[in-house]
Amino acid sequence: METLPSQINEELQHMSESVFVGLCKKVGTSQHVAIRRETKDIMEMVERRVTPNDGIMRMVSGSTREGFRLEGSDIDMMFWLNNHRVIMDMSQSEYYNTSNATLILSDSSESPPGFTLLQLLTPTKYREVQSACIRMNDRVYISSSIHRELTCSAAMSNSTVHGPCGSGYIARIVEYDNAWCFVCDFWPMSALSWIDRCHSWPDPEVVNDIVRNGCHFVAIGHPLGPHKIEEWRISFSRAEQKCAYAMNYSQFLTYGLLKLFLKEVINHHLEESNKLLCSYHMKTTILWAIQQNTLPHWCPQNLLAGFWVCFKLLLKWVYKGICPNFFIPQNNLFLTKVHGSAQNRLFLQLHELYKKGLACLLQSSSIRSYIIDVLYNPRAFVCTDESTMRCEVDLDRELYFHLSFELDLHGGMLYLTKALHTIQQLVDSPLTQYQAVTLQRYAVKVIQNIVFTLQNMFHNSGTNKQMYIADKISCHMLKLAAKFGCISDMLYISMYYYKTIRYREALSIIEMTKVNLARPYLMYRRHVDRERYTEAVGGQPWSTKMRQAMAKDILLYNNICYINELIPEQQSTLQNRKPLLDIPVFVMLHFLEFLSYRQIDTTLSQAALDELQVLVHHDQGLYIHDLHSDISWEILGICQQITGNLQAALYSFQQSLIQYPWNRIQTATQRRIQDMVQLMPQW
Repeated sequence: METLPSQINEELQHMSESVFVGLCKKVGTSQHVAIRRETKDIMEMVERRVTPNDGIMRMVSGSTREGFRLEGSDIDMMFWLNNHRVIMDMSQSEYYNTSNATLILSDSSESPPGFTLLQLLTPTKYREVQSACIRMNDRVYISSSIHRELTCSAAMSNSTVHGPCGSGYIARIVEYDNAWCFVCDFWPMSALSWIDRCHSWPDPEVVNDIVRNGCHFVAIGHPLGPHKIEEWRISFSRAEQKCAYAMNYSQFLTYGLLKLFLKEVINHHLEESNKLLCSYHMKTTILWAIQQNTLPHWCPQNLLAGFWVCFKLLLKWVYKGICPNFFIPQNNLFLTKVHGSAQNRLFLQLHELYKKGLACLLQSSSIRSYIIDVLYNPRAFVCTDESTMRCEVDLDRELYFHLSFELDLHGGMLYLTKALHTIQQLVDSPLTQYQAVTLQRYAVKVIQNIVFTLQNMFHNSGTNKQMYIADKISCHMLKLAAKFGCISDMLYISMYYYKTIRYREALSIIEMTKVNLARPYLMYRRHVDRERYTEAVGGQPWSTKMRQAMAKDILLYNNICYINELIPEQQSTLQNRKPLLDIPVFVMLHFLEFLSYRQIDTTLSQAALDELQVLVHHDQGLYIHDLHSDISWEILGICQQITGNLQAALYSFQQSLIQYPWNRIQTATQRRIQDMVQLMPQW
């Protein structure tokens, strides 16, 4: 097989620079990736500290966690019981209090490398774990196959088993993989050789951090193992994420190029069943290539040389039928799929691409134009300075998008106060700009929900004096939250005023919010007038941008009452295991305006309803996303029902039922329809 010349020529460097620029546009610049990573990092840090011992931990994993946002990529999530811990040997049990921790022993004595049995050592109160237990050799083990079936739809209903995960589609568009697993605080013995291998990469502090964070066990056995339905696979998802973070940006973009090459060239036009290679093989290839130091210097000028190093390594592995796991090399990732005639076909396919040299990348729809540009204009200047590729409004949009997250309010006030205390602690620690902004946004949401939780508590059981004091504090907290929040956070103040029967105050806030939302430079969802936004708030601190130019949708958590009129919808959503209602800010604006004016001026109330009706009937996705159509039609129907226009309300509720059930309010909608039909027998 031919190899590239050792002396990388000027034309190749030029082409590499062009592809580097193309990948920055496709993947994002290093600053875009930093935003994605750091916002997730700080939220994970908060969740780790706030989640109670008997709670459920969750972690974004896979390419999303590493910083990619490639079209068609799925969202990988891992969930585990916080008080269940796997140990590698019995001596490690001394680190746990067995009165509040369930211990599980990893027994890999009879399993292939990278796999293990999990023996339950102490009792568990969780039904899914209890039901997955089987007895072998007078010991109790947790069966991966039974556990996988029982937890498949625990996070998202109607999921189907795919590998160790429960999989499906969100809104028929975005694919997800949810893996329920067990966590281990210790590094597996079978991966100790990896530590010894890390002479040049990653750095010692990264290696120590990886080892200190242990591993996970996901519910799938080795297909050729003696206990394939009981075995669990060791997962290094967190370690892989830290390795991705340790890459320089040229290495990370080479990893991205491999993923694109797999999708757009190797697997292009192949049926799903014929796809022998997956993105995990690409990840394994780049990790080995970096650690083996095959290319001494990874930079924009030799990005294609780095790609070629990885491609040759992959070709060699396919030829041999061996793809060694990065952490446990004895675990051959090709063992069950890449062998025999299938292996031979794959090798021939890759070898044909190899014979074309780097011209094989011309088959990639994402990269082709950047190679052709250089071929046609070999002397054209290509600037790889990322600062020239970064636009302030694009970075702001990236950060805006990643400031959307859900709180876990199952713990009620205890969770919220603990969250606020955690924020106080983290504010005093070294934070990046993006982490500080994320914490600020998180604090706003926590404060808002503390206020409504307090209001519910004192409304039901407080004395007049307690209610007066709580009200003064609540108003102050909501105004403080709005000061550091977005334009839309003003609506939480109006909600509070409406709930506490101060309709004129509510309307005053609504009018202010309406003016602010009408600003021509507003950033809402993915919509923004770039020029006007830059003119208005370009160069301003992030707090100013949020307060003056950004709006978010309204999130109502289902264990807190915000508006009595939406209680049936919250109950329906809660019954269907969704934690909150997700309402477009413009719909909520008109809804609150309608409700408040109903108590003061029915003419103005009807005007607000007319505005809401025009919005719901005629919006083209600018103010109401398709996913929010169910709740938008529902709220319109509620308003029409309140005014006595039952025929219009019935139509709106029927429209709500045929939308994608993002908010899972169908039970409430059907009940509202039934109630109206009973009131009007002639229907």
